Amino acid sequence: MLSIIIPIYNERDNVRELHARVTEEARKLHIPYELLLIDDGSKDGSAEILDELAAGDDALVVIHLARNCGQTAALMAGIDHAAGDIIVPMDGDLQNDPADIGRLLAKLDEGYDVVSGWRKDRKDAELTRNLPSHIANRLISFVSGVRLHDYGCSLKAYRREVLDGVRIYGEMHRFIPIYASWQGARVTEIPVTHHPRVHGKSKYGLERIFKVLLDLCVVKFLDRHLVKPIYVFGGFGLFAVLLSLLTLLWALGLKFFGDTSLIQTPLPTFAGLSFLLGVNSILMGLLAEVLSRTYFEAQDKKSYKIRSVIRGGADDGHQDGRNRNA
Repeated sequence: MLSIIIPIYNERDNVRELHARVTEEARKLHIPYELLLIDDGSKDGSAEILDELAAGDDALVVIHLARNCGQTAALMAGIDHAAGDIIVPMDGDLQNDPADIGRLLAKLDEGYDVVSGWRKDRKDAELTRNLPSHIANRLISFVSGVRLHDYGCSLKAYRREVLDGVRIYGEMHRFIPIYASWQGARVTEIPVTHHPRVHGKSKYGLERIFKVLLDLCVVKFLDRHLVKPIYVFGGFGLFAVLLSLLTLLWALGLKFFGDTSLIQTPLPTFAGLSFLLGVNSILMGLLAEVLSRTYFEAQDKKSYKIRSVIRGGADDGHQDGRNRNA
């Protein structure tokens, strides 16, 4: 079954056409499907139109969030309520083309777990949208090691098992392919059609770039150091303590060999602050170690993920939590 998830926020002029076009393309696929429209606290009348559409379409599921929670939270709500084994999220502004859904599914059938859309010919403002996005995509690819041209494209296709257990916050919905790749999923991308916005205005500004970069730091930390956070905090703490000792030696050298009193230089103060910073960082690392163990043990989570188990020369079919031969 296919689940198409679309967050909606103040898209009153788009939702009817969006529903009609997505429904038309979904029916062409000749597979069971559901369309989940997530009202993210719209205040322009979108919610009433969604309810009206739901009354006449058995395949439509409308979810109203209590307030505006953001695109990532709305997408997470859709994933939690989706019944399909294939998940396709997309934007609600008609810039994504529903006709590309079939192409994404065809690429999944080639054996991939995630197929990401690439807005190769993007119809947005070059200076304020396209250029910052290009820079951010290059940086994300460099840091994560997952080479995609367009992380910001909402139009993607996921196998359900890739999303099991994934919880996303902030602006992290764009990083799901990274999570999936780190867990052993096969990720690819294909060019998709991108249309200029006709109705309404974009909800995104340049401030989103900074949010994405900060979220990227979180993603990288969770990937590399969730199991041993002491390596980050403790490493910085030891560096700060070593720096404080070297600074103190420098100050003493100036006192005994340079005829400079300790009160004539800021070096002792800097040494003291560095030492306190280092000790605090090490203590934070120890606290993070306790929290990390609580995270894994309280939820019976493992710090590893098994790709396959072979006994007696036969693959038991357990690969990333599913049987790929099924």
